Amino acid sequence: MSELRTLFDSQTCTRKGLCPVTEIRNKSDPLESHSLYFECHGQGPEKIIFIMGLNSSLFAWLPQVKYFSSKPEYSVLVFDNRGVGNSSTPRGPYTTSAMAEDAVVLLNYLDWTAPRSIHVVGLSLGGMISQELAYRIPERMISLTLGVTTPGGHIWTNFPPVWKGLKALLRMIFMKDPADKIPVLLDILYTNSWLDEKAVDDPQGRTNREVETESYARRFAFTRPQTLVGALSQQCAGLTHSVSAERLRQISKSIPKVTLASGDHDDLVVPENTRYLKKVMEEAEVVVFENTGHAIHYQRHREFNAMLERVFKEGRERI
Repeated sequence: MSELRTLFDSQTCTRKGLCPVTEIRNKSDPLESHSLYFECHGQGPEKIIFIMGLNSSLFAWLPQVKYFSSKPEYSVLVFDNRGVGNSSTPRGPYTTSAMAEDAVVLLNYLDWTAPRSIHVVGLSLGGMISQELAYRIPERMISLTLGVTTPGGHIWTNFPPVWKGLKALLRMIFMKDPADKIPVLLDILYTNSWLDEKAVDDPQGRTNREVETESYARRFAFTRPQTLVGALSQQCAGLTHSVSAERLRQISKSIPKVTLASGDHDDLVVPENTRYLKKVMEEAEVVVFENTGHAIHYQRHREFNAMLERVFKEGRERI
């Protein structure tokens, strides 16, 4: 695995590799094999799996991996969804249910199978996958955190409701140079006022825009370029995602701690989706980050990590 480089501290990486996945396709072509690239960081008893969103690799979890793997009580699992990063790209289109099955296979592969033993955190498309995962293995979960996500519905309701977000996603599909994508990404993932602020603790006194531009450039340098098939197939998963109100109620009742998190200025998944999830998932807690865009885990990483630690603690206390 030496050719697969990691942005994370190698001292915290206890295991990395490729998990084989065999997917049932259809009667005429029943099986297709692909692989998921994963990394485990830390060796603590508290197990966390982070599930990333559309067209993003596991490196998008950098602030969370660095924070939680530095604490002795946590083990952190991050992976590339099918069709992105160092995972393979099987034929599309994908579905969130099939991508959730990928996560089940990975958890089984790593023997993360004990009852009430894992915390699941999913953002955006990763939150949609996490809903399907929670429906499949609720008995394994201590807590479930769904961030900036939606229960889905019809294809036409799953498009980003803000034209700026939809236009940006369509533009980036056909951009070959990663440098061209960075300003577009920043514009749809963060609030402009925050981007123009001075970055906290930056020794060079740069703005958040400057810091994040450098951060994304480094991430792209370490990540294998996504194929067109991978990008479009992941988008199909988001567009066709749908979890019924009844299934959401069942998820909410079967997991000790459920948290719904969002920013208040999201151009990709509007906060109304979080309010709907809360209406259906009555036991869930809602956390809204002010002056925050879609990338809540990056823009407000200190607050987001603190929220997760509290959620994990409250989940354990409810077992």
